Order: sequence, then structure tokens, then C-alpha cells
Amino acid sequence: MTDFTPDEMMTIAAARQLRNDDVCFVGIGAPSAACNVARLTHAPDITLIYESGTIGTSPEVLPLSIGDGELCETALTTVGVPEMFRYWLMGGRISVGFLGAAQLDRFGNINTTVIGDYHNPKVRLPGGGGAPEIATSCGEIYITLKQAPRSMVSKIDFFTSFGHGEGGDHRQRLGIKTKGPTLLITDLAIWRPDPETKEFVVHSIHRGATKEMIQETCGWTVRYADNVDETPVPTDDELGTLRDLQARTTAAHSGKRDAA
Repeated sequence: MTDFTPDEMMTIAAARQLRNDDVCFVGIGAPSAACNVARLTHAPDITLIYESGTIGTSPEVLPLSIGDGELCETALTTVGVPEMFRYWLMGGRISVGFLGAAQLDRFGNINTTVIGDYHNPKVRLPGGGGAPEIATSCGEIYITLKQAPRSMVSKIDFFTSFGHGEGGDHRQRLGIKTKGPTLLITDLAIWRPDPETKEFVVHSIHRGATKEMIQETCGWTVRYADNVDETPVPTDDELGTLRDLQARTTAAHSGKRDAA
């Protein structure tokens, strides 16, 4: 077995969660890597949708942004953003939304807007884009995040994308009919929401990680499922697919794509 990094474990563990028949709204960055590894391995028929309106895209390299020409060039079709949101997203036609976060709390609420006070922030982040609508309109939400005390916090500084709110039936009380966050994949573990409280609970720990590491990088008291598994390690095929994708991406974005 080939050695792997925590980031590679996170990406591959996330990719494994996707199904061949999923219609997936893809976020840029780690979610995009995971979705495309899934497409290139066990889920060749997955439909990947990006916010710019590209449907059924199959990029050879990972996009720099939703406006990357690679997405349009490899898509089955491209529609206008209003159609993307009104017909596809809000019409309930997307099974999974795959998002990242700058800050996340134990109920899956996401902040990608500001760190600190909104009117006088320490850091101004990129903002929500379409993530708030994705979080409420996709059938369910998967989240990828590298664990750190500054990213997994007891209270987020700004509600960009609504997860389970205060927990329990908060989504239902607001009239939101979709499932919300059902999965959190970090570089240390796989988390799922408690059926009743909706607080994220560790179900699987990646090889090389420990409960102490998970707690040290989390801003709330970590809970564990009754039976915690070890996440299956990446296969050589999964690692090779991810590394080849990353190598092509690096070459393309450095202007050396043809040589690669």
C-alpha cells in the first residue's frame, strides 16, 4: 500500500460517499477534487453541476473557479444561472450539495463570509455565492473541512449557509424540507449528525489519527458513535487517480498542460 497524506485521505473518503446516480452540486476546492475522483473511479455516470450553469461536466483538470472554461468545455450543456437555480436547484433536482467551509459549528452551520465582527472583521472571506441556496435546496449536504480550532468552532461568526441551526427540528420549524448536512469529512475523521440532536458525531477515524488529535482540533466537546470504525485506507487506484488529477491540474495552471 502506498503512503498517503491526511488531505488525500479526506478527499478519497469524501469521494467514496458519492453514488453513480447522484446529481451533485459541486463546490470549488476540496469538494471539486472529491467529486471528480468519484467520477474517475467508482461513479462514472455521476452528474456534476457547477454554479456557473455547467451540467454533466467532466473536467480533465480541477477548475480554479466556477468560471473556469474547463467546466463549460467539458459539460454536456450549459444553462443560465437563473435556470440553474430556479429549475435545477430549487426544483429539487439535485441530490447532493458538496460544500467547504471557513468556519463550521457542531450543527453543520457554515460561515464563509467574515471572521470577527461583520462591520469590522478580522478577515473578509469570499462570501456565500450560491452556497446558502445549495444548503437549503439540495436533497442533502456533504461538507469537507480540515480540522483546526479556528475552523471547527463552538459558535460561528456569521451564518452564511444554514445547516441544522440550533439542532433538533430547527430546519423543519423553518419550513425547510431537505435533509441538510448529513456528512462531514475531515482530514481526521468521518462525522454524521445525531438522529435527534443533529450534532455531528464521529463515526470513523482515519488511520494515523487519534481521539486526542480530533478533540485538540475541534472547538466543541467531541461525541463518538457507539461503534467507531477505522476509515478504510485509500487503494492504489484511488491514490493514483487523485494524484494524476492533481498533477494535470498543476501543469495546466502553470501553463505546461501540453507538456504534461
